[in-house]
Amino acid sequence: MKCVITLAALLAASTALAQRADPPSEATIAANQRAAETAPFADTRDFDFASRGYMGTRTDPVIRTADGRVAMDLNAYDFLKGEAPATVNPSLWRQSQLTARHGLFKVMDSVWQVRGFDTANITFIRGAKGWVVIDALTNSETAQAAYELVSEKLGKRPIAALIYTHSHGDHFGGGEGLKPFLANGAPVLAPVGFFKAAISESVIAGPAMARRAGYQFGMPVAKGPQGTVGVAIGSDIGRGTRGMLRPTAEIAKDGKVMLLDGVKTVFHLTPGTEAPAEMNMYFPDLGVLDLAENANPTQHNVLTPRGALVRDAKAWAEGLSDAAYRFKGARVLITSHGWPRFGQAEVADFLAKHRDIYAYLHDQSIRMMNQGLTGDEIAAKIRLPASLEKEWYNRPYYGSLSFNARAVYQYYMGWYDANPVRLKVLPPEEGGKRYVEAMGGPRRVMELAQQAYDKGDYGWAAELLNRLVFAGGVSSARELLARCYEQLAWQSENALARNIYLTGALELKRGPSVPSRPGDGGFLPILPARDVFDMLATRIDPQKAGEGRLTIRFVFTDKVEAVTVRVANGVLTHRANEAGDTADATVTGARGDILAAVMSGAPLKARIAGDQGALLRLAGWLDQPDPRFAIVTP
Repeated sequence: MKCVITLAALLAASTALAQRADPPSEATIAANQRAAETAPFADTRDFDFASRGYMGTRTDPVIRTADGRVAMDLNAYDFLKGEAPATVNPSLWRQSQLTARHGLFKVMDSVWQVRGFDTANITFIRGAKGWVVIDALTNSETAQAAYELVSEKLGKRPIAALIYTHSHGDHFGGGEGLKPFLANGAPVLAPVGFFKAAISESVIAGPAMARRAGYQFGMPVAKGPQGTVGVAIGSDIGRGTRGMLRPTAEIAKDGKVMLLDGVKTVFHLTPGTEAPAEMNMYFPDLGVLDLAENANPTQHNVLTPRGALVRDAKAWAEGLSDAAYRFKGARVLITSHGWPRFGQAEVADFLAKHRDIYAYLHDQSIRMMNQGLTGDEIAAKIRLPASLEKEWYNRPYYGSLSFNARAVYQYYMGWYDANPVRLKVLPPEEGGKRYVEAMGGPRRVMELAQQAYDKGDYGWAAELLNRLVFAGGVSSARELLARCYEQLAWQSENALARNIYLTGALELKRGPSVPSRPGDGGFLPILPARDVFDMLATRIDPQKAGEGRLTIRFVFTDKVEAVTVRVANGVLTHRANEAGDTADATVTGARGDILAAVMSGAPLKARIAGDQGALLRLAGWLDQPDPRFAIVTP
């Protein structure tokens, strides 16, 4: 594939950016030209793999929710045609062109995938009477649209088994949408620990993760050559209705073999790799290996920018190595994101080199760590060998070497780098004021930042301006910082970094965005009581609770469960009710009704025995998460 930044593309980008602060600078144009000259564009295999077996897509490109909202617009990335404009790294442009392809694809006899209807793939394997379906996308609407396309092209069949590969929401959030199509008694399978891992991300840290995910995925940013061009492992995330169909069984034995509607399936457990609960599958009669999200058409994240527990790069590499050894006969490789790879030699080479990037990342980060380098120093120094870097699937579209090196350091050493100065770090606002004063005041900081900007040194300019913004700097500081972030975004080969920079620039100009994320209404009803009250415990505001003490017994009539909750010392504790528990009040009713009253102030539809004001006091002690908390401003 030829890739150059053409004069026409540059002029088009400049015209489109006429209303923005700046067009792409000379430094940005030069950086992207270097990328065009150094990336391995002669290797065009992915375009063959990504288009092979195409059978068509939806007639109506817009997938909507029941109330008319857009869950996914399949044509939103139609602008990804031709040569890369000056505002997009040409390597990332190529990746985005590939992930923007959508529709039904025949992988081989008996195996099909719907790609591009969501950030992940959904796979259909033909069984004796129905479909073995792998993953359920992010929400009901996109999952249903995929099933309908398969039915239109291949005939309507029931779902004989549904498999969740791992515990991330873009693979199970559409489960409820597939429920009407499940055959009676169809198993819903997931790796051991799936349910606990899946809900832990959605409940305890969900609000903060959702806010940061808005940055990672560029949710408030317009799609286009100057905006978001996708998320590297897919074009976009479905924004419809989320609801997990709870697994009927979790696979607890590695190597377990099951016959699912006549399809022989070997399960390969890989906990603690890309997700806390994850598994690969091998279909020996078909020669198909499904590596879930353990393998991708990009380097992945050892630590996701949206926030999560750090992943184990060593375990990740070992999982891929184990799969390569155990399933040597695989002739086709499929994954939860991206496109297949075909041919036994191709699959083996991919597995070896994709494994090696995580092994190299881990081992070299540890080597430098043991020489005394900090995470930031390792990130600045680590480089891939040419034999790994030349492979498109190892490029830093989703995860990056610098971000991942810091993650490996954090996994072993934590945030503290042993420098005593880190023991007492000033908060951003106070630190900003003191740094600005030490540098000669706001005007001098602006002069230094402008000089750096004019030289194309956008990272240093951004560091200076960030201090000034958090010191309460003038609007011109925010404007120039936004311009820095735009130039950094346009140079970035990493899709998430591009989205983060552009979201930061947008919020510097307009303020925090209203989050746009899938509704989680489907999760609360299936949460165990302990998880519900663990969540409420994290919302107790000690200033509101003061020295208050309270004991409430909850009896949930629809769940046949009872829980005793105590608040003292600003801490909420809970345990399953036992005989003899005493309480200030007993609240009896449907769990959803009671929680709605406690969490959102809805009218109470329950009976209270004892202290009639107890529930109201508890509700008054709870803090509400802020879905729009500031990130790039004080």
